[in-house]
Amino acid sequence: MSRHKPIFLKDYRAPDFTIEKCTLEFDIFEDYTIVKNEMHIVQCCSEVREVRLNGVELELLSFKVDGKTLSADMYQVDEQSLTLYNVHGSFDVEILTKIYPHKNTELEGLYKSNGMFCTQNEPEGFRRITYFLDRPDVMAKYTTKVIADKKYPMLLSNGNKIECCEVDKSRHFCIWEDPFAKPSYLFALVAGDLGFVNDTFTTMRGREIELNIYCDLGNESKCFHAMDSLKKAMKWDEEKYGREYDLDIYNIVAVDSFNMGAMENKGLNIFNSTYVLADKESATDQNYMGIESVIAHEYFHNWTGNRITCRDWFQLTLKEGLTVYRDQTFSADMNSQDVVRIDNVKSLRERQFVEDAGPTSHPIQPDSYISMNNFYTATVYEKGAEVIGMYHTLLGEENYKKSMKLYFDTFDGQAVRVDDFFWAMEQNYNGDLSQFKRWYHQSGTPSLVVSEEYKDGKLDLTCKQIIPTTVEGKEQLPFMYPFKIALFCEDGSFIEEKSLMIKDEIEVFEFNGLACKPKLSLNRGFGAPIKTIYENQDYPFLMKYDNDSFNRYEAAQEFALKTLNEMIDGKAINESFIKSYKELLDADVDLMYKAQLLELPSISNLMQTREIVDFKKLCDAKEALTKQIALAYKDEFLALYINNHDKEDDTISADAMAKRALKNRALQYLCSTENEKMGHICSEQYYFSKTMNDKVIALSLLENFFSTIAEKALKDFYDKYKNDTLTMNKYFSIISSAKREDVLSRVIESQRDEVYDEKVPNLVRALIYTFTRNYSHFHAQDGSGYKFIADKIIEIDKVNAQVASGLAGAFKVYQKLDSNHKNVMKEHLDRIIETNNLSDNTYEIVFKILDKK
Repeated sequence: MSRHKPIFLKDYRAPDFTIEKCTLEFDIFEDYTIVKNEMHIVQCCSEVREVRLNGVELELLSFKVDGKTLSADMYQVDEQSLTLYNVHGSFDVEILTKIYPHKNTELEGLYKSNGMFCTQNEPEGFRRITYFLDRPDVMAKYTTKVIADKKYPMLLSNGNKIECCEVDKSRHFCIWEDPFAKPSYLFALVAGDLGFVNDTFTTMRGREIELNIYCDLGNESKCFHAMDSLKKAMKWDEEKYGREYDLDIYNIVAVDSFNMGAMENKGLNIFNSTYVLADKESATDQNYMGIESVIAHEYFHNWTGNRITCRDWFQLTLKEGLTVYRDQTFSADMNSQDVVRIDNVKSLRERQFVEDAGPTSHPIQPDSYISMNNFYTATVYEKGAEVIGMYHTLLGEENYKKSMKLYFDTFDGQAVRVDDFFWAMEQNYNGDLSQFKRWYHQSGTPSLVVSEEYKDGKLDLTCKQIIPTTVEGKEQLPFMYPFKIALFCEDGSFIEEKSLMIKDEIEVFEFNGLACKPKLSLNRGFGAPIKTIYENQDYPFLMKYDNDSFNRYEAAQEFALKTLNEMIDGKAINESFIKSYKELLDADVDLMYKAQLLELPSISNLMQTREIVDFKKLCDAKEALTKQIALAYKDEFLALYINNHDKEDDTISADAMAKRALKNRALQYLCSTENEKMGHICSEQYYFSKTMNDKVIALSLLENFFSTIAEKALKDFYDKYKNDTLTMNKYFSIISSAKREDVLSRVIESQRDEVYDEKVPNLVRALIYTFTRNYSHFHAQDGSGYKFIADKIIEIDKVNAQVASGLAGAFKVYQKLDSNHKNVMKEHLDRIIETNNLSDNTYEIVFKILDKK
């Protein structure tokens, strides 16, 4: 176990050598690839006379320095590196290596996916291609020659295309040149027989950019939404941030086997096909929204990630938190700001708040890691985005724009730190921003306890910060953040809105000249990523009168959580909540927003309110409350369904998507009654709707509530879509998320299906990971769910450590379980961590869950 060694931020050292220029040649064959790497290396520290190049699983064929073959005593090769001795000044290195992409199941470096050669190099995949200074603060200019059989007509890499020619009758090559220096993690290559769609974009300075989206042959018609999203993102970035695209061509390639969502490689983005391919026959409305967001995210990285990159991996939130904030604001501008904000906060709470409260809690700038792959987290991304949002609030729109321009102008072409971004923000803040930096270095979700005292028209509002301790039990200091509130009269009339600044452990704010004791709306718009604790909150009042869309939604969620907790503790259903729910049904608001208002809290959110978690009780309470609401308002829900069920409108217009969201929310409630009539409505929706969105929701409801009808529908779905991997992801998710008692045996059986392939991460996520979110079955009393997932982690870790460690995250709830579940889970966690040759990825997650010191 001693081999699992942590890396610390405090040990960072600037590179002793850098690489100014790299010329690569890939000679691709079916069973191997020969990589020729010519580098110009320059010494940065005169006192150091050896350079260590990273390299993993490489077969070294030849090695020269300044054209000369070195004697054995002048270099050393081990499993992780190639070290050159007695070097100085500047010199040229030529390295020839042999790699085996078709054997690469880790999907890092160069690998083969569904007949296509492609790369994934972030964070440390490039060292699987060739020996290199594989770190983000070494930025080189790349020229790449790709040679392959003509059966692979598309030969792509970073930058602009320089030349394409025949080698002979069977082989050809293309040369690409990237004029911008970049770190090795942004290198990309693709070789395949691909279909594509083509378009152009004219920049704000009149330059015409060639746009291409590549995919498997036959899927070209599914690329148009992605192309439209790309052009919207390019225009938006010009208008909002003044950022113009800088190359002559922008390529996107969709890949089925991909560990991440997408990768922003300079000029050649490689995407998980989930976030590119969509049409009404295969994609849900959520898929369409996800594609728009992720396409934008990767494009925005061109400036916030590529042109300005990270000095080291501890600075990851510098590019990811900022770029998530940019894609979130883009999505809000393209759609409904209220709806997008609620979706973003839901995701933050379900993923990041859970992370903050668990054994893998870390600040947005971690201070150590064993495997960097484990820190592509909700904290670094989503909490990081909330920090950028708070900058925006504190500075205001104009000063935020000035600071962003200063950041781009000052650090373009550099690998920088979060401190450099903070400096740019600080220059246009009217005050002392130094305390705000604690958001980078302190972990956990802070709470704010609010109390009040009202007398003779004066309100004293006391705000007390509750600062979480670290995972190690260390005390932390008060945070600084904006806190927007509003005051209302008891008749619902609006008094005022005010932005407060929370800095000290205890703050007291005065409001004078009030005509009545006010009702309070707190942390409006969720302006700070905190938990607000206020015992006197009048939820029914805010559900009816609050004019902040997020806080109206929040009131409904908090009242539902309070009701559910009472039910878990053995109390009857709160009739006041059932009555207040009518306000949401009757609300005259945007239909998509209304669908959000009507939703009950997730089990993940409910779990966070409990000291000890019994998932069966949580699930039972939510099911009972859902059914009670459905029975109380069955006529209203049926009317919502009928009025918004338009079988003919298969567009993705805002109106059409909103109607589908609301009618399907109503259908979910109606089906919870298990009334036979609802089963027939579901069946009709499945067979006759024109959108995949409606089909998938109807099929899932049939599987959960009407299993006899579902059997035929599931077979129909399988027979229609078994040759479409993306759509089959939905099928496997439905199987593994079902409430039926035999769900685990069905999941196990599905692994033997000819469509299922454990080497494809999307399929593993759909079938196996989705099962871990099926809380009552994953946390079954007999431990069968734990055993199954532990077995899968051990098995998959040997093939793809990133996927395995992702699955291991399902056990993060360990410390909150009752003693019986905890003991059973520990047995399987111990079994995982004691596995021989366990990867750093999986070891680190399980080590922290078990709280090993």
